[in-house]
Amino acid sequence: MDTINILRILVTVVSFVLFVAILLWAWFNRDSRQFKDAQHLPFEQD
Repeated sequence: MDTINILRILVTVVSFVLFVAILLWAWFNRDSRQFKDAQHLPFEQD
C-alpha cells in the first residue's frame, strides 16, 4: 500500500471514532442540569 492510502485510512478511522465519541457524549449527558438550564434561555425575560 502507498503511504497516502494508509494516511487516508487512518484519518477516516480517527474521524469516525471521534464522531462516535461525540455522539455518545451527547447521548449520555442529555439529562445534564446544564442542558435543562439552557433549554429555558430563550424564554427568560431580560
